[in-house]
Amino acid sequence: MNTIVFDAPYATVTYFPEKRSMILIWNGSPNTEEYKKPFLTMIEFGRKVPVDGMLSDISNQGVINPDNRKWFEKEMMPLAVAAGLKRGAIVTNGNAFKLYYINLILSTVNKFPIQTKLFNNRQEAIAWLDSFLVEVPATL
Repeated sequence: MNTIVFDAPYATVTYFPEKRSMILIWNGSPNTEEYKKPFLTMIEFGRKVPVDGMLSDISNQGVINPDNRKWFEKEMMPLAVAAGLKRGAIVTNGNAFKLYYINLILSTVNKFPIQTKLFNNRQEAIAWLDSFLVEVPATL
């Protein structure tokens, strides 16, 4: 059963146990505290359950403060990798400013041992994350 990990007017995070992934959907322009909350909640949750993949849909996200981007790169990514994250998908609407922001993040994220990919729609991003699923054999 899917679990709502975080729910606020500006962001929602859902955990999909059969896919070992979380989906973060942004809505609006979060302030600094709001920006960090869903990520930190995901990290805490991911320490208790297996999470290999994460999708962040920023299609409806507003402008992000450069300090938040730096926090994501320097603090959030090391925590995510330590918690077991292996893949990250980003969905965007193709806005030039967002693409610039994403390229800055990807240049840093690519230094970590995770795979990342940018998508124009959520279904393609989910399909990409699903392509890494491995069926676990039943216990004998």
